[in-house]
Amino acid sequence: MISAGEIIAVSRTEIRIALWENTTTARNLLRSGQALFTAWQNGAAYYVTLQCEPLPPLQKAKHDRDRFSCRIISVKEDRAKYADLTSGPAIQLHEPESVLERWKETLEELIR
Repeated sequence: MISAGEIIAVSRTEIRIALWENTTTARNLLRSGQALFTAWQNGAAYYVTLQCEPLPPLQKAKHDRDRFSCRIISVKEDRAKYADLTSGPAIQLHEPESVLERWKETLEELIR
């Protein structure tokens, strides 16, 4: 799972992702270079296929992350004629202030 503070679009065709180091997801992305993520908006689900390459480690990074630059390969919209998706996964942050600060710092480091 990627949170809002770990993914950023830097252009219409490039997304950057920051994952905690040595997680299963990070290792799989390093191994295969491919990812698929789902987003929900305006009553539909979107499946985005990515081709990813690791970014070099940042000197003096505030958080240990594996960072990736990903090129969008395809986007598929999934919409039902008979219903709208009204939400995707919902989370409740335990410590909102510290999490939001960490997300802000992570996003700033992703665009460097």
